[in-house]
Amino acid sequence: MCTSIIEITAAEGMAKRGETWFALSQAVVAYDHARHAPLGDVITLDFLNTALGPAARAGVELTLETAKGLCAALDRAIAAAEFEEAEVRGKGAVPSLIRAA
Repeated sequence: MCTSIIEITAAEGMAKRGETWFALSQAVVAYDHARHAPLGDVITLDFLNTALGPAARAGVELTLETAKGLCAALDRAIAAAEFEEAEVRGKGAVPSLIRAA
């Protein structure tokens, strides 16, 4: 049974497929049956440029536990980056923004 759990957001950045880099326009996060990984249901991350067609897609399938770890790592990296940006730009960063691992 399909879960129909899908989140779509605009994306700005670059992704690589094979030897080719392409600009991103969209990121899709979904929870559904694995298509390629030998797993059950997975979190799928798709990074794509809709204007360039299906070849402009980079995707991964992650276990739920791996996705949770990635989410926590992203949260820590974002908090540290925001602190760094505030410190560099003199916007008065608050050290409590950085979470322990």
